[in-house]
Amino acid sequence: MLNVENLLFEKQEGIGLITVNRPKALNALNRATLVEIDSLFEVLGKDEEIKAIIITGSGDKAFVAGADITEMQQMTGVEGRAWGRLAQAVFHKIENFPRPVLAAVNGYALGGGCELAMACDIRIASEKAKFGQPEVSLGITPGFGGTQRLPRLIGRGRAKELLFTGDMIDAEEAYRIGLVNKIAAHQNLVETAKEMANRIMLRGPVAVTLCKAAVNEGLDVDLESGCAYEAEVFGLCFATADQKEGMTAFLEKRKPAFRGK
Repeated sequence: MLNVENLLFEKQEGIGLITVNRPKALNALNRATLVEIDSLFEVLGKDEEIKAIIITGSGDKAFVAGADITEMQQMTGVEGRAWGRLAQAVFHKIENFPRPVLAAVNGYALGGGCELAMACDIRIASEKAKFGQPEVSLGITPGFGGTQRLPRLIGRGRAKELLFTGDMIDAEEAYRIGLVNKIAAHQNLVETAKEMANRIMLRGPVAVTLCKAAVNEGLDVDLESGCAYEAEVFGLCFATADQKEGMTAFLEKRKPAFRGK
């Protein structure tokens, strides 16, 4: 496994737990942390033992409180563009990782932290979590995908309100508007995320991967094209051992033993 300074990593029964570990900076994302996340996902993509990923933050205060402003303050336009493109590439890799990625949001998820959570497939929030895109308060726009993923998750009008005002919302409001999937007790947050990951891991791994690809692909095309893509992945399932096992197990009234093939 990689030698990383700003992340902690554990592998637990098929689940990879990634913890952003810069508590003195409220886990703010600097360039080194983004590069480490990118490199770690590259390694995990080749690890067949990993069936799901959970991302959380170190400490009780923050998931990721944003990008590291100390690195950003003196950037030029060219440097700012490159910085945004780096983060976007990392978050795109997370979004398109072939296995489910869950965000266990344990505190502040602001700016780049909210954008990191939105790049994950499923967001589970602590009752203490706070979300927001406050970049306009700093005289900038979101640059890590916030203007694109937020309206896709909560709708154009609500997204514009949060983006224009920079307001911060709590976990209850984030759940109400569809930004998070579930709220958990703070002390049980990671366990709740593991429970959901384990439920997913009981299903056909190839089918889950193809479901993720179909949803991601469909969001970027018209309905007819999205349905055509769905038909393709639906057909691919019938060439897998998992489909044979899943349907045979159903008919034999037993639990399937999927192999991810």
